[in-house]
Amino acid sequence: MSQLLSTGSEALQTNEAKGPCTAPWERLGILYVRIALGSAFLSPVADRFGLWGKNASWGNFANFTRYVAQVNSFMPAFSVPFLAWAATAAETTLGILLILGIWPRWVALGSAILLLLFGTAMAISFGIKSPLDYSVFSASAGALLLSLFQARKSAVNS
Repeated sequence: MSQLLSTGSEALQTNEAKGPCTAPWERLGILYVRIALGSAFLSPVADRFGLWGKNASWGNFANFTRYVAQVNSFMPAFSVPFLAWAATAAETTLGILLILGIWPRWVALGSAILLLLFGTAMAISFGIKSPLDYSVFSASAGALLLSLFQARKSAVNS
């Protein structure tokens, strides 16, 4: 087992030493994760402003605010409008920055934290099955891995 782990580690070191041209699939994979996560943030934002038309889940901000109240059932009612707007601002900002690739390490880390908070709120209010069914923790883990990859990439390039 340790030989297998050291072989994987040596392969990783060899790839890092060769530079970014050795693995174009890595760049494509990172781009795919960024676009998938960014789109996953922007699509529900478009929904809450009615941009998806009849294919919408909420269709308007009032319906979204009611959903925020359900997800955050443990929070005081007066905080719900703030939470709805804060989530919208965070999802819009993180989604755009992920797709554009601006500050990828920190944006990915922020995305992981936001998704973890959302998944935790869902689990508290609806039970653990809900965030698992919607892959919220999987998306959070993917964002965290993206952040860690960017940190490793920065350390190798220094």
